[in-house]
Amino acid sequence: MRILGIDTTTKYLALGLWDGVKSYEYNLDLGRRHAALLIPTIKRVLEAADLSIEGIDYFACGIGPGSFTGMRVGLATIKGLAWVLKKPIVGISTLDILAKSVRDNNAYIVPAIDAKRNLIYCSIFKIINGALKRLAPYMLLSENEFLKKVPRNALVLGDAVSLYKEQILISVKGVNILDRDYWYPRGGNLIALAEERIKSKRLQNAFDILPIYLYPKDCQIRKA
Repeated sequence: MRILGIDTTTKYLALGLWDGVKSYEYNLDLGRRHAALLIPTIKRVLEAADLSIEGIDYFACGIGPGSFTGMRVGLATIKGLAWVLKKPIVGISTLDILAKSVRDNNAYIVPAIDAKRNLIYCSIFKIINGALKRLAPYMLLSENEFLKKVPRNALVLGDAVSLYKEQILISVKGVNILDRDYWYPRGGNLIALAEERIKSKRLQNAFDILPIYLYPKDCQIRKA
């Protein structure tokens, strides 16, 4: 079983690869250059692992929430590859990928992504019986709403920390804010989640996989 996974919903390209024996990851700050550099990066990583795109059995993709443009770039790429090669896709929320980086079995895990417009994408997770479990829906919240949702003694991570760190520390008792190494998705965590979902047959295809848009419809792109 070989898996190629990407997440382009933040300024980082998180690329993961499972060759059947080992897991590899490639994480690079591309800013707004995902569209230009994604395909060349995939090609370079596959060549370094001595694999071809035709040899991939499953594709995995971060589906947001996050940058609208980034989500479209990543999904369009994975959909195109999966359709041409007739391979299944595993769609995974970027919030899940962030939460997967935490190994603490006791704390609530709160990934928080800057959604712009003074809003935050977030959810709440906990590791239960060794598995990451989501305890709340994927949410788009104002700062005040977010502060009310964060449980006591929670671990908070994600790039929204850079904007709201001080207020989180003041407002949430016992909160622990993780450092910059935990602010963005990592390819290895994407692959780990993809393996779990493949084993449980939670698969999609190029026609039914959709991004997670949390902004109301009047803030999204309308069809002509």
